[in-house]
Amino acid sequence: MKKSCHGLMAVLLLLPLLAMGQEPRPLDRIVALVEEDVILKSELDQAIDLIERQAQARGDRLPPRSVIEEQVLERLVLTRLEVLRAEATGIRASDADVDQALEQVAQQNRMSVGQLRAAIESDGIDFREFRRDVREELLTSRLRQRVVNSMEDITETEVDILLASDRFGGEEYLLSQIVISVPETATSSEVAEARERADEVRRRLDEGLDFSSAALTFSQSPDALEGGDVGWRSLNAMPPLFADAVEATPVGSYTETLRTPGGFLILYVRDRRDEAEIIVREYRARHLMIQHSELVTPEQARQRLFGLNQRIRDGESFADLAREYSSDETTANIGGLMNWFQSGDYGPLFQDVIDGLAPGEVSDPFQTASGWHLLKLENTREADRTTEALRAEARNMLFRQKADDEIERFLRQLRDESFVDIRL
Repeated sequence: MKKSCHGLMAVLLLLPLLAMGQEPRPLDRIVALVEEDVILKSELDQAIDLIERQAQARGDRLPPRSVIEEQVLERLVLTRLEVLRAEATGIRASDADVDQALEQVAQQNRMSVGQLRAAIESDGIDFREFRRDVREELLTSRLRQRVVNSMEDITETEVDILLASDRFGGEEYLLSQIVISVPETATSSEVAEARERADEVRRRLDEGLDFSSAALTFSQSPDALEGGDVGWRSLNAMPPLFADAVEATPVGSYTETLRTPGGFLILYVRDRRDEAEIIVREYRARHLMIQHSELVTPEQARQRLFGLNQRIRDGESFADLAREYSSDETTANIGGLMNWFQSGDYGPLFQDVIDGLAPGEVSDPFQTASGWHLLKLENTREADRTTEALRAEARNMLFRQKADDEIERFLRQLRDESFVDIRL
């Protein structure tokens, strides 16, 4: 049901109470119109409560609630716009998709979905609301993936240039940021006004204002609610202007105000480290999966997999059984062989199983959202990164930089062209 109906429903539910002369509870109210949808005060309060609990757990100081309200409401508005755009362009997230995402969250936290639900509800969060948030996250991530898929491919020439540059490898920097946004269609006076706000923030920082508090109070970036935390970044993953500014800034200090296509930026250099030597552990394993489907129930898949596991224990070839029975189309025809792969390539659950095996050993059966699995570890090795791996790293860095820029541009344009009426 559209949230625009919530107010009418609340009034209808209130009428019998008024007739009995009872004291009504306050009605919810609209704090923002977003296209044809609304954001309610109860949604805003719930989001703020969660952020306050997270900040308290981290020991962060928070600005006044009125400031947090503006930041959180802007994030809710942007999320709602992304969900509306995703739905309007045919992107869907079914109940099965949400169930699978919840299963993955539970597995990552080493618990069942039932235990996950109990943990969420013990924190005072309605599980139905949590499912809604998961669905919205699926929609927005799929929308952003569509944006990224529309980018031009990274060329070999770009990779060669990055590999040849002085900035490939070397040091990494732990950064936070404060962003003062400027619309793409901004007038010169609007740009000047944004510049004044950025300079005022810079002045407040010079006077001793904590950077995290300043980000919470002033920044218009989605990471503002995390104190502007950007995380560790290599110089080669930054535009040259940012890289030069960061490289010249001592740890514990912040850059001058930087002009960007989307506005103005101040970067705080929290720490610096040498990039670790690139040595990786690689694994060679075999995989056998029985996938459940409309024709195979989860219980039938479990029984088949346990039966195959017993046959392997009795001496039959893992490779032969994988070739005949495995549902993993990418490995079945080669006897389930997962040729050399790096730690974590197949996710935390597979990695936990692999880490518990010695070469030649077969795992116990285990379940994921897609079915039941067996793994046999063939061998492990320590390997230096090859030229091919370095090229892949360079390509990934270029891709992430372009993807971040493209998503930021898309979100800025989406916000600018959409109807939003803030009633906070």
